[in-house]
This record gives sequence, structure tokens and C-alpha cells, in this order.
Amino acid sequence: MGAAMRRIHVGNALGAFGLGFTVPYLYVYVAQVRDLGATTAGLVLAVFAVAALVVLPFAGRAIVRRGALPVLLTALVTAAVGSLSLGLASSATTVLLSAVALGAGQAVTQPALATMIVDCSRAESRSRAFATQFFLQNLGLGVGGLIGGHLVDATRAGSFVLLFSIQAAMFLLLVGVMATVRMPRAPKVEGVPTGATAKGSWKQLLGNRAMVQLCVLGFVLFFACYGQFESGLSAYGVEAAGISTSALGTALAANTAVIVIAQFAVLRFVERRRRSRVIAAVGLIWAVAWGVAGFAGLGQTSQTMATAAFVSTYALFGLGEAMLSPTVAPLVADLAPEGMAGQYNSAFALVKQLALAVGPAVGGPMGASLHAPYIVAFLLFSLGITVLALRLGRQLSDVQDQPASGRSRVVARGGAASRKSGVVRA
Repeated sequence: MGAAMRRIHVGNALGAFGLGFTVPYLYVYVAQVRDLGATTAGLVLAVFAVAALVVLPFAGRAIVRRGALPVLLTALVTAAVGSLSLGLASSATTVLLSAVALGAGQAVTQPALATMIVDCSRAESRSRAFATQFFLQNLGLGVGGLIGGHLVDATRAGSFVLLFSIQAAMFLLLVGVMATVRMPRAPKVEGVPTGATAKGSWKQLLGNRAMVQLCVLGFVLFFACYGQFESGLSAYGVEAAGISTSALGTALAANTAVIVIAQFAVLRFVERRRRSRVIAAVGLIWAVAWGVAGFAGLGQTSQTMATAAFVSTYALFGLGEAMLSPTVAPLVADLAPEGMAGQYNSAFALVKQLALAVGPAVGGPMGASLHAPYIVAFLLFSLGITVLALRLGRQLSDVQDQPASGRSRVVARGGAASRKSGVVRA
């Protein structure tokens, strides 16, 4: 691992640590501490999603034209300003404007960092690089949330000002770390669309059938998992399974623990297997998770068994997440034409944000009141992941689907096979 990649990973951990400080407490801060009510708090959460959906289509083009690092630094400064102003805001207008800045800045950092990882890694090390990123993100979020929970006090607005100030400081510290990164010289991309012709880059992306199928698959992945964690699934657990708030916290901790503990063991397992089949296996694992959740809420069992089953559901989701982290993001990079990784990463981040916006809106009401239909629907979504992944595999070259096979042929044939594989470099 080179110096640039080490700094990128440190930056990922710092950013996640800062987010862990504030994300779990944002609703309480706006609704109760600032006394702006549940409606304004709900609007703030919606603004985060809307801001991301607005800026991400432009972020990819900016990354391609200007480079990932300048875009990242701009996004981090914007997020820092938004975080600090959110901590100091006292009216609904200033809170919403601050949320726009914070949400937009956070959204752009995702594809920018992903593109930097692509630019600083080789195909054979990319899966490990993204697995390390996911590991550090979860570790940072967990540690940040734990420390933030001990600092926050709903009766003292000053404690929340401290939280948002620490988050802003983390963003600015991340600016300092990232500014020292020496990026490799990016390839020149001829004919990058500008102005009114920018639609051409999106037309090119939409003409890539494998990328379109991956985006559809990504939407279902994020809709059926991440979009349910703190909405539909938690509502289902409370209403159908009688899960306590402390047990919900335990379930989320179990999810993080599985990712942190299993990530690199899982990496060794998936590196030598076809990516499409790994994703298909995740769909089956998540289908089992939804079945276990159904047992927790719909089965005639004791409260202890229901709680254990519900915690196991989150743990199984964590196992699937650990399998996806070294699989999906590197595949996005491998599908991108040379120099266009920023555009493809931004497009996939846009799909993710859309799924995270729609998921709670659909799953929340279902999980709270339509218990059996909720479980059946999302179990079917998980099986749909398996079907979509296997269909995607038919669109991929051998090296795109299983990079290890390409490396083996390079060793065996002196590199001839890699030139015949048809893989598009990222």
C-alpha cells in the first residue's frame, strides 16, 4: 500500500468518525433541542437526500474535468461550513440551509474518494483497497457514534454545538490530510463533454448495458438493505417483535461488529470467485436474514428468542455487506472507460442515494403496520438480487467478473490473455 492510499484510508476513517458523531442525533437535535418540531426535523433528513440527488449528476463531470482531489477538497470545505452552521443554527431556515451544504458536501465526497482509490490502485489490489475503505468507514462510524453518545445531552444545546464543531473539525482535518496526497497523473480524456453537450457523457454511460444492469442491481441492493436499517426494519422490530430500543442498538452494533471482524476473512474468500456469483450469494444470505426477521416478529416464540433472532438478522446483513464491499465498487471502476471513473462512480452514488431516499418512504409504513407483507416483499427483493446478479454476469468479460482469472492467465501466458480479455480499464 502506497503513501497516497494510506492517506486516503486515514481520510475515510476521519470522515466516518465525524459522521458518527452527529447522524444518530440529528432528529433529536432539530426537533427537541432547537424546538423546531418533528416536521422540520423530517424536512432536514429529506434535504440531505435531495441535496445529494441534485449535486451528484454534476459531481461526476467535475471529477472527470478537474480531477478527484480538487473536487473532494471543495466538498469537504462545504461540508465543514454546513456542519458548523448547523450546530449554531436556531431557526428553521438556517437549519435547512445548513443541511443543504452538509448534505451536498457529504454526497460528493463519496464518488471523489472512490475515484481516488481507483486512481491510486491497480486492478489486482482494488478489491482489497475498497474492502479496507469499508472496514474503516464502519469502524469510524461505530467509534464516533459511541463517543458522541457519551458527549450529547438533550437538555444542553451546547453539547450539540460541540458535536457539530467536532464534525466540522474532522472535515477540515481531512482537508489537511488529503491536500498532502500526491495523485498519479490522470490520463487525458479527449472530448469530455462540456456545457450543453454534457448529456453525451450520460448517453455513453447509459449505452453501457453492463453498467445499466449494475445500477439497477445497486438500487435493489441499497433499497432492500441500507434503506431499511433505521426505518422499516427497526419499525417492524418494535411493532411486530416487541424489540426494545436497547435491543435495536445491540442489533446495529452486531451489524458493525460482523463487518469489522469478518471483512478481511471474507475478502480472501471472494477474491478468487466471480463477482456476479458473490453478489448472487449475498441475495441468498439476505433472503435468509429476512426469513429470520419474519420468525422474530411473526413466529410464536419468547421475547428472548425474538430478540436473538432480530439481532441475528442485522448480523447476517453485515456478512452480506462485507462480501459486497470488495465486489461492487471495484466492478464499477472496471466497467468505466479510461479516465471516466469519476462519472461512473457518481452515477452509482446517485443510484445509491435514490434508493436510500425511496427505501425508508416505502419500508417505514410497511414495517410499522403491514408486518407479513413487509417480510415477504423484501425477501422477494433479496431473491431478486440473486437473479439480477446472475444476469449481470452474462454481460461481463471474464476479467471483469473474476479479475483473479485474468492475473492467472497473464502469469501463464506472459500477458497475452490480458490483451484479449476485452476488459475496459478504469
